[in-house]
Amino acid sequence: MDRKVIVGTRGSKLALWQAHNLQEKLSQINVASRLEIISTKGDRIQDIGFDKLEGKGFFTKEIEDALLDKKIDIAVHSLKDLQTTQPDGLLLGALSERANPADLLIIKKSAVNSSKTLSLKDRPKIGTSSIRRQLFIKNLVTDADIRPLRGNVPTRLDKLSKEDYDAIILAHAGIDRLELSLDNYHCITLHTREFVPAPGQGVIGYQCRASDKEIRRILSKIHHTASALCTNIERKVLQLYDGGCHIALGVHVERDAAGNYHGYAAYSPDELSPLSRAVISQSTTNNMAERLFDKLNS
Repeated sequence: MDRKVIVGTRGSKLALWQAHNLQEKLSQINVASRLEIISTKGDRIQDIGFDKLEGKGFFTKEIEDALLDKKIDIAVHSLKDLQTTQPDGLLLGALSERANPADLLIIKKSAVNSSKTLSLKDRPKIGTSSIRRQLFIKNLVTDADIRPLRGNVPTRLDKLSKEDYDAIILAHAGIDRLELSLDNYHCITLHTREFVPAPGQGVIGYQCRASDKEIRRILSKIHHTASALCTNIERKVLQLYDGGCHIALGVHVERDAAGNYHGYAAYSPDELSPLSRAVISQSTTNNMAERLFDKLNS
């Protein structure tokens, strides 16, 4: 390719890690690139939770607009932030390999009580602005006091150390990718089969214009098929709910060594409703999303 590929990304440390990781992949196939940092609605509005923001695509719309306007060639997203229905003219050109998909409960050592559920003291103040994490943790720790928490990963860790929180919940993948030290905290990895992660969690999505055949060919060389096989099911369940960041839905699919698929899902429409769960195993992906969806709503 004669020109440099322009990669669009948010400006947070994690988003930049994801974009630089893509640049490394492109470099390995002799494709030069440069970054274009784009501010999104989710980055600019930090004082309210996702459930109070209007619309969808809080962390993606402005980047997608730049892609449609041909200001960038590839958009880099955390797959869990990306809407299941692509804007006209765009498509997912490739997915990354999956990092640890689990959520991580990070607890101040002063708030640890090993005799209690998840080693949390009574009435713990837990920070998260994810509706899924709020309702799922309340299902396990019924006396939890949920506090809003926004900001990028380092900012949220800083708030845990300095503000009135006993614990926060973050994606394990973000902590791992940024290689952040958690030595000052007591950490618990929340099992993906019980505290079911967001669809696509731990995977990076690379979006491009449907008409840009050259970029599509480039992305096909770095596409991670195993990630797609599982996350396609997860995101199909989300699509059946017509949902985004504002619903309490977790879906996680694993493929075992024999090639069988195991799906775990959890959903709650609101804080007053019980958490419904679904577990399905089958040898192919056929209708797996629909079966999980039906079981969650039966």
